[in-house]
Amino acid sequence: MNLYRASAAIDRVVATSLRPVGGAAPAGALSLSMGEPDFDTPREIVEAAVEALHAGWTHYGDANGDPDLRQHIADEVSSVSGHTVGPESVLVTHGGSAAITATVLATVDPGEGVVIPEPTYSLYPDAVRLAGGVPVFVPTRPDNQLDVPALLDAAKGARLITLCNPVNPTGAVFSRRSLEELAEGLAGTDTLVLVDEAYAHLVYDDTFVSSLAIEPLQERLVYCQTLSKTYAMTGWRIGYIAAPPELIGSIRAVHRTMNSAVNAAAQRASLKALQLGPGISSSMLEAYRERRDYVVERLKNIPGVEFTEPKGAFYAFFRYPQALPSPEMLDRFKRYGVILRAGSEYGPSGEGHLRLSFAADLDTLKTALDRIEQGILEIQG
Repeated sequence: MNLYRASAAIDRVVATSLRPVGGAAPAGALSLSMGEPDFDTPREIVEAAVEALHAGWTHYGDANGDPDLRQHIADEVSSVSGHTVGPESVLVTHGGSAAITATVLATVDPGEGVVIPEPTYSLYPDAVRLAGGVPVFVPTRPDNQLDVPALLDAAKGARLITLCNPVNPTGAVFSRRSLEELAEGLAGTDTLVLVDEAYAHLVYDDTFVSSLAIEPLQERLVYCQTLSKTYAMTGWRIGYIAAPPELIGSIRAVHRTMNSAVNAAAQRASLKALQLGPGISSSMLEAYRERRDYVVERLKNIPGVEFTEPKGAFYAFFRYPQALPSPEMLDRFKRYGVILRAGSEYGPSGEGHLRLSFAADLDTLKTALDRIEQGILEIQG
């Protein structure tokens, strides 16, 4: 008798997932571990939610998403892609995580391969294993750009490729040419491409090219977005997918089974956010840029530390000089009063690295980097 046994799918995820459960930081410790803006949601967006609640947006809504919100998203997608996209190709989801997981569950059969360039966001392999698929990890190049020939070789017979752009955890921004080469190499195959562009509006140096703008990619593209990062709306749990109409119905069926309708008032606030546009968050972007520059300068001056300067998102992913596994280094740094993320969480090539989030004020970053520098100089291994 095994009354409380978990399903095989859950056993697979639990046995292999490297995503931390989370929890409160030890007393006196500074946490640079969370992938969350340290800013509050802009007041105009909050007020839109309050107005929506008072106006009666307190009931079940359309399981596909608020019609006005879907139309606005469709218009934005059409503008970037250069092709008319209707609201029937858009699904509003419970955050970007639900969008990613629903896509994988809707498209990947047990035993099918999913190609994951890494280091990257650790939800992707977890979702693949939940579906019974097989994660196929392909390291990015030393400059953190896509190794397109290796990706195409690994993708032979694969059902899906997942991309995070800009990249969590490295902050890399993929070039237009690499996306075009990937699309050209996939022509005539049955391989879909899921692109998570959660940090698309947090780019500091290079011009960001959305996957939506890559013409030969569009027939196989599942575009995933969230309001969490751009608009500091992590707690609102609003994301969305845009995909070919032949595919969106399958993803919709999975999402509806898990979640039904997304919070109605939160969707009205999200519509307001998109109407205001990323400019409403320009002060956040400038703060992140200043912090990025500070973190880069500090890390450059720590002996033995190696990294590629992040061009987007709000992370620095650095190699430390000690010959210790990253979870052990993580524990060592906790003793110095700073909490980071182990590089191994983000894929095999992430080992030997730590991820630092600079979504924190400069005073916190200064103290935390003082502790990191001290740890790098003192930890033996």
